[in-house]
Amino acid sequence: MPDIIRETTMKIERETLSPNACLSENSRGRQRKEPECPIRTSFQRDRDRIVHSNAFRRLKHKTQVFLSPAGDHYRTRLTHTLEVAQIARTIARALRLNEDLTEAVALGHDLGHTPFGHAGERALNEVCSLGFKHYEQSLRVVDKLEKHGDGLNLTYEVRDGIVCHTTGKEADTLEGRIVKLSDKIAYINHDIDDAIVAGVLSEDSIPNDIRDALGKSKSDRINTLVTSVINNSGDDIVLGKNETEPFSELCDFMFRNVYTNPVCKGEEKKAEALIKTLFDYFTSHPLSMPTEYESIYLSEGAERAACDYVAGMSDSYVLHVYNNLFIPKSWIGWDNL
Repeated sequence: MPDIIRETTMKIERETLSPNACLSENSRGRQRKEPECPIRTSFQRDRDRIVHSNAFRRLKHKTQVFLSPAGDHYRTRLTHTLEVAQIARTIARALRLNEDLTEAVALGHDLGHTPFGHAGERALNEVCSLGFKHYEQSLRVVDKLEKHGDGLNLTYEVRDGIVCHTTGKEADTLEGRIVKLSDKIAYINHDIDDAIVAGVLSEDSIPNDIRDALGKSKSDRINTLVTSVINNSGDDIVLGKNETEPFSELCDFMFRNVYTNPVCKGEEKKAEALIKTLFDYFTSHPLSMPTEYESIYLSEGAERAACDYVAGMSDSYVLHVYNNLFIPKSWIGWDNL
């Protein structure tokens, strides 16, 4: 009886989704064959595996833009991920593409991001001879690091969307391409929001020509951009001509005024130094890492194991590990007992 549920869902996909959609029954499959879930389609199952992963839970304690902000309302890597998923699903639904595939890619796209945001990514890329890109690490997380080295065994389409969510090769599916554009729409707009809360920007500091074209608030801009994608996408996922240039100008504005702003980025050198110090330490002392990284050290080398371990840490755990290794503990003398 339960198999009928999955079969019914796939029948609904065939009958209701666009010819451009990636149907779950047409997936190129998993790296390792396994029995199908009797209830969920393959993409629904991938989404659930990502949500229940350790790496997904750690995103709540990883920096988006502002390092260790004092307020409760700044974005973390997890809230960013949820906002990307919401935008991506809205676009996929309007275009009659596969929402389950879109959501799975969106929820998994940043699983490999470092602590301390792009500062951590830069630091690992500088010190690790293997190089480091967070989108490649996200794929490594789902392929190798989760479930004690077994990985999540996701479908090809979800894995492809994860590794293609930023610069370089476009995803093979339109659902994956939706996530790439939704990621940018989400972070530019919520970073404006956070920068306003931090006192770095005001709405009025955004150039008027950009505000006239895209909107004078976060919700207006997101609505404009999402509507533009829906109205102009067909065989590919694109922004309309009227929105492409002002959105590019808004991105440039954010890089000048927020992403390179000393107020926002003043602590990043310290964060980079922490990451580099821990990477060097664990490369030199690979057996001091948790036992799950021992097999990586033995099969792929100390740098690979240290990179995986440090990249997976949350911001707070980096500080905890660093303090344990390098900060002297208070002495408890006999007179204090």
